[in-house]
Amino acid sequence: MSARFEEIDWRTTPMGEISLRRRRDPASGEDVYEVKLDDEYLMSSLFTAGEVELTRLGLAELPDGPLDVAVGGLGLGYTARTALDDPRVRSLIVVDALAEVIDWHRRGLVPLGAGLASDPRCRLVRGDFFAMAAGSAAAGGPVPADGAKADDGSEAVPHGLDPETPGRRFHAILLDVDHSPRHVLHPGHAALYRPAGLTALAELLHPGGVFALWSNDPPDEEFGAVLAEVFTETAAHVVDFANPLQGGTATNTVYVARRGEG
Repeated sequence: MSARFEEIDWRTTPMGEISLRRRRDPASGEDVYEVKLDDEYLMSSLFTAGEVELTRLGLAELPDGPLDVAVGGLGLGYTARTALDDPRVRSLIVVDALAEVIDWHRRGLVPLGAGLASDPRCRLVRGDFFAMAAGSAAAGGPVPADGAKADDGSEAVPHGLDPETPGRRFHAILLDVDHSPRHVLHPGHAALYRPAGLTALAELLHPGGVFALWSNDPPDEEFGAVLAEVFTETAAHVVDFANPLQGGTATNTVYVARRGEG
C-alpha cells in the first residue's frame, strides 16, 4: 500500500513553483495525482471528465481519418491519451510550456506518462503554444518553442505547432491550458482568445478542421461570439461530472469550432 501523501517533484519554473503530488483517496483507496502552481491547483487525476470530453467532442465529427492532432497543454496526459485511443489518429503533437511536466511523463512519474512518451505517434514538444500559434515569441507567454531563441522580441517564433514543420496544418487542435478565456495563467495568453489570435490559429487547421477548448467556467456568450467571427460552426458543450470532494455535480465547458471548407 502506498503512503498517504507524497510530494513526487517540486521545481521553480518561469511561471512559478510547480509541484507534483500523490495522495491516497480515503474513500476509494486509489492514488490521486495532483499538480499545483504556487498555491493554485492546476489539475487532479480525480477530475478528468473535462479533459476526456475535450478530445471526444473535438474529434467526434471529423472524418474517418487518418487524423493529425495537436494538443496544447500536457498536464497529466488525459487529453492526449484519449486522442491516441482513437484509431483514426496517426500523429499527435503535444505542446507544453514547462519542461518539468514533459519530464514527469518521460520518467514515468505520472500514470499515463510512459505510455504517451513511448507511443511512436506521439511527440512531446516544449514550447509556448500561444506564441507558436500566433507566429511570434512576443505574442505569447514566457517559453519559446524548442530550439527557438529566448522570448525577448528579437526573433519571431515560426508560425506553427510543429517546430520541425513551420505552418503545418492539423485536423484538430485541442487546447487545455488556461482556466478559461477570461482567466488565463499568463497575460500573454489573452491575445489568442481575440479575433486576430483565433484567426492565426485557424490557419493551422485543414479546411473543415476543428478547434476545441476546455474551460472551467460556464459557457461565455461573449467568447462564443468571438469564435463565431472566425469559425463557421461553433458550439459550447457543458460537461457534468461528480465532485466527491464537495458533493453533487460540477461542470466544465468544451467549446468546439469548425473551420470552413474553403
